[in-house]
Amino acid sequence: MLGEVTKKVSDVGFQLKVLSETGILAPMRPDRTARVVSTLVKGGTTPATAIRIAAIKHPDQTFIVDERGSLTFDEVHKRTTALARALARLGLGEEDGIGIMCRNHRGFIEANLAASKLGATALFLNTMFSGPQLAEVVKREGPKVLVYDEEFEGLLEGVPDDVIRIVAWREEAGDGLEALIESADSAELPLPTVQSKFIILTSGTTGTPKGAQRNSPKGLSGIAGLLDKIPHRSGETMVIAAPLFHSWGFINSVFALTLGAKIILNRRFDPAVTMERVDEFSADVLVAVPVMLQLILELPTEVQNGFKASDLRITTLSGSALPGGLATAWMDRYGDNVYNLYGSTEVAFASIATPEELRIDAATAGRPPRGTSIRLVDENDQDVASGKTGRIFVSNEMTFEGYTGGGNKASLDDYISSGDVGHFDERGLLFIDGRDDEMIVSGGENIFPGEVEDLLAGHEHVVEVAVVGVADDKFGQTLKAFVVIRQAGIVTGKDLKAYVKFNLASYKAPKDVVFMDELPRNATGKILKRSL
Repeated sequence: MLGEVTKKVSDVGFQLKVLSETGILAPMRPDRTARVVSTLVKGGTTPATAIRIAAIKHPDQTFIVDERGSLTFDEVHKRTTALARALARLGLGEEDGIGIMCRNHRGFIEANLAASKLGATALFLNTMFSGPQLAEVVKREGPKVLVYDEEFEGLLEGVPDDVIRIVAWREEAGDGLEALIESADSAELPLPTVQSKFIILTSGTTGTPKGAQRNSPKGLSGIAGLLDKIPHRSGETMVIAAPLFHSWGFINSVFALTLGAKIILNRRFDPAVTMERVDEFSADVLVAVPVMLQLILELPTEVQNGFKASDLRITTLSGSALPGGLATAWMDRYGDNVYNLYGSTEVAFASIATPEELRIDAATAGRPPRGTSIRLVDENDQDVASGKTGRIFVSNEMTFEGYTGGGNKASLDDYISSGDVGHFDERGLLFIDGRDDEMIVSGGENIFPGEVEDLLAGHEHVVEVAVVGVADDKFGQTLKAFVVIRQAGIVTGKDLKAYVKFNLASYKAPKDVVFMDELPRNATGKILKRSL
């Protein structure tokens, strides 16, 4: 009992320390302090609470800058209250679903905040969905309202007729979400009796996307752990290039509320425009997925030479594997500012690699932040020794509740499987060896394609690579590599096989190498191996 009390006191002390260092906890007028504390106690740690507190602390500071202009924290608070009232008139209530299929702009943020103020469940829809995929997910998840950008109008044919449809963004500003906001009162709403939830869809790289449902976190240990590893500061400016519908883009938009940060949004990612925004707004933070950095570094030299990024302290990545050498190539050009978060839709985050750790080994996934614990276990669910590969299980307050269609990830007590396998080295650094369902047995030897991918991705002539297992009459299974190279004819398949044999065991060399112009990817940059 005494040990539990001591741990709780230590945890609270840690949270207060981190929140003070970031500037989230800073001196305020007594009346504002009282309002902030009251709002947090009554509303809990939800996005709705976050915008209310931000509007108290920084009412006139800019929160969102997008292609329509800028909005302050107070304006967003009032607009989302009005939108919540308008949505309530349309029948959206507590625990009802609202699908959001929007690119990166104010409409996504405001629809989510309005849902949170109503205690509704926000369903984040992939902007790369085809019409049949969209229809399938909407029918399965059953949202009452669908908020979408006008460009997706042609995908709605299979969506049930009883789903209320609201356009969030038109090329020419007009009715839709903006009209709803203007139609309603912005006076404060009563608090819902339930906290809002949100559903983030899995990437679907190996099948149909599943809905992973989450509550808002019960406390601040998760965000404190992340802020302890990634040095965000109150009032900073963030260029969010990662898609908002993905957990990485979404969680950073919530961080921005907590930090009182300004966020810069562009509907579509463009590598040159992104860096222009970093310079134009003297951005402190760039939120991206790894392939975005790759595309920026592939811009012509004369274009790259125009970018300064002199204020960029943090380039924070997640969403897909970080290819070998990409982090160091970026840091050699823009400074040691890369923080790479490893996690999954189901476990949220598991570990963070800091610039110092990436300089030690660019392939590392780093270490778990405080408040997160990792277990590596064998096929019998027994913990493996340091240096040995095991299935990765994660415990923190951000893990999901289960799939909306039923079922769950494998679990051990309060640890949830990430779906990957990995190992810790002697320094305590985590390395991801591959997906636990991607291991192949070739001639009696266990092989994880991820190890071969990491090696080939570091080859001087390779841009990107994906390795998969294929059936083989002689060995049962062998590896097949799909490779994008910098210049046609600069390297052969035989060269790459020899490179693998020189650096790894010979049986890990791919039997076949296929050269491609590009690899198929989803919106967050994950390679779609099922397409290969």
